[in-house]
Amino acid sequence: MAEVPLPVGTWRVRGSYFEACNCEAICPCRSVGGRPGGPSSFGECFGTLSWHIHEGRWDDVDLSDLMVVMSLRYYDSVQPSTKWEVVLYVDERGDDTQRAALAQIFLGRAGGTVAELYGPAIGDVHVVRPARITVEHVAPRKRIDVVGYVLVEAEGSASEVGDVRCGIPGFDHPGTELAGHGLRSDDPILRWEIRGKRHASFTTDFEYGSEIHPRS
Repeated sequence: MAEVPLPVGTWRVRGSYFEACNCEAICPCRSVGGRPGGPSSFGECFGTLSWHIHEGRWDDVDLSDLMVVMSLRYYDSVQPSTKWEVVLYVDERGDDTQRAALAQIFLGRAGGTVAELYGPAIGDVHVVRPARITVEHVAPRKRIDVVGYVLVEAEGSASEVGDVRCGIPGFDHPGTELAGHGLRSDDPILRWEIRGKRHASFTTDFEYGSEIHPRS
């Protein structure tokens, strides 16, 4: 995706979040009942994160109702862990400026809470792709569909509601672990598939902004 210059200013996005990875549920990276998380299940973690922005702006640029999906892989079988290698998909419904803002925010390049929470974990960003994205974050059966690239599905709780926390949306946004039922990436840069086996997934809300506020 071509670089588009953006005005320097304030931004804020809030909405729903759903992710899935190849770890066993409950993903050991997460905090459960206030206990800190640890290494991944298998020493290699791959998966997909999704955000649906309910309300969002970058200065005067409206980002509401746009979606972002990130596929990633890293290894913690070695220490220190490798950085994430990433493919970022930005909603094709956005114009060039909106898609550029989404990339800057969700890759942590715009600073703020994303740079504080997970931005430092990102290493190689292979590509930012405009894509047709649909997500289902509300119905019991959760889903991420990046047409031609990624399909994720999960249904059924694997934890008590609000008992699990994840550092990507922030530990101040408690959520619920789900039973993942399908995780596939057909992207030639990051490719994997899990089927016929339960895997980790998680749902909550999120709020990121250019200003960093104290967190519990």
